[in-house]
Amino acid sequence: MQTDQAAAADSVIDTALADLTEGERRWSRLPLSGRRALLERMRALTGRYAQEWVDAAVRVKGLDPASPLVGEEWLSGPYVFATNLTAVSRTLESLERGVGPLANARFGTAGGRVTVQALPADLHDRLLLSGFRAEVWLQRGVSTATAQASAGLAQRDPTRTHGIGAVLGAGNITSIAPLDTIYELFAHNRVVALKLNPVTDPMLPVFEKIFAPLIELGAVRILTGGADIGGRLVTHERVAHVHMTGSAVTHDAIVWGTGPAAAERKTAGTPLLDKPISSELGGVSPTIVLPGEWSAADLEFQAEHIATQRLHNGGYNCVATQAVIVSADWAQKDEFLAALAAAVERAPARPAYYPGSDDRVDSAHSAYPDARRLGPGGGRLLVTGLDPESDEALLCAEYFAPVLGVVELPGSGPEFARTAVDTANEKFTGTLGVNIVAHPGTVATLGDHFDTMIEQLRYGTVAVNAWTAVGYLTPTASWGAYPGHTLDDVSSGIGVVHNAWLIDRIERTVVRGPFRPAPRSVLNREWALTPKPPWFVTNRTAAQTGRLLTAFATDPRWSRLPAIFASALRG
Repeated sequence: MQTDQAAAADSVIDTALADLTEGERRWSRLPLSGRRALLERMRALTGRYAQEWVDAAVRVKGLDPASPLVGEEWLSGPYVFATNLTAVSRTLESLERGVGPLANARFGTAGGRVTVQALPADLHDRLLLSGFRAEVWLQRGVSTATAQASAGLAQRDPTRTHGIGAVLGAGNITSIAPLDTIYELFAHNRVVALKLNPVTDPMLPVFEKIFAPLIELGAVRILTGGADIGGRLVTHERVAHVHMTGSAVTHDAIVWGTGPAAAERKTAGTPLLDKPISSELGGVSPTIVLPGEWSAADLEFQAEHIATQRLHNGGYNCVATQAVIVSADWAQKDEFLAALAAAVERAPARPAYYPGSDDRVDSAHSAYPDARRLGPGGGRLLVTGLDPESDEALLCAEYFAPVLGVVELPGSGPEFARTAVDTANEKFTGTLGVNIVAHPGTVATLGDHFDTMIEQLRYGTVAVNAWTAVGYLTPTASWGAYPGHTLDDVSSGIGVVHNAWLIDRIERTVVRGPFRPAPRSVLNREWALTPKPPWFVTNRTAAQTGRLLTAFATDPRWSRLPAIFASALRG
């Protein structure tokens, strides 16, 4: 029986890869205008089947279809995918005109590096994400001229293709696998065999409908099944490159194998996988809270903000905050921690859909028996009093569950900022994302010390008064680990994705948001019109706002904006 199943699996993979081999020839002959037309068709299909996408995701995650939490599935599903398709299409259009995607970009400098403004990219961004900004920092030594000349990556010569890429999809956020597929096709000019994570197999029917233009061309094939299918796919001789989203443990099993032989291979530098691999592997993301003078409304809002960073999607995000770094000497520390516990406690209930979640929460409670059980049924854990010198369990292992820790460090001002940066860089596993929460007055007082703080944080996305997930939602920003990881020390992964302008040699993305929501932001001269963001787990109209934003992303019309604004303000 096992032999028959293996033979059947091999047959499915062989057929898919044979189709892709022929599809690569057709893809190589398709000009930029034809590729752009495919993206436009896919964006229209995303709009047509967006409700089906969200309905399937709601079933996977066991959400109440009437819950505001459904907004998470709109925003992190069809909305972000549609915005990415639009941005990549514009990149192809600029290349068609011979000017390049960065011809009209805003460049700057930070920390001795050239930066590119990724958000806002147009007037729509200024209206819908008022007060939010994002910059892509290029690696040291990359000039503005070099960035402009290389932007477009493999689409600068679309006739030169690079074989078949195998994409191993994630099981948490439903847009990850589709976005990674688009990046393989356009950044690297590889046709794609997409293997879905078994958790998201129910997404197959809607993905096949949305990807129909690329499937018909033979440029994409979508596979389902367990780890055996994925293992057979990535080792197949027709596959030229592998990209995966998951854990470092899974990455190492693919690259080095398992058991004693894997350790020997790693020591010898002889990987089992005989082809290049890129990856996004998560980690233990910290949020640094800089001490300052906050109002009661500030305390409540930022507590909800950080609770969202942990509890969005149930806590099953690669960039979910797992530990908060606060000053032990902050006069408002106790008030803030009380507000944080209250926000975690009152966040809406939802099923623990991701496999093993409850076991991981129980494991954390065993490691920290004094931790507080919070939320419905006590399914959330708040661990205080962590020691960064000895608490390896929470700071060094990604729980991928609703577990949140608190680290207290001494000091204030520049001293605390330096200590927090050193702790985040040296004591936390992973380099995918880090958040900083700071009152505008604190930022102004720190001055150059604050700029240095951002520069010295070794993370692929740094977010100031915003969650790093805003970088994920921004198609022209990059998403991935801080550069420099290797196969034998992979940490949060190798390479970037999203990056719709197809910029080469990226170091990081820096996101900034308003400290307060509107109207308090305007009253305090932050000049940001965004109310409580729709990704907050406490946003009452998140589902409606997410649906309206998706409709706009798939079919942008000015007439759609008033309804979006009205829904957002009621959130």
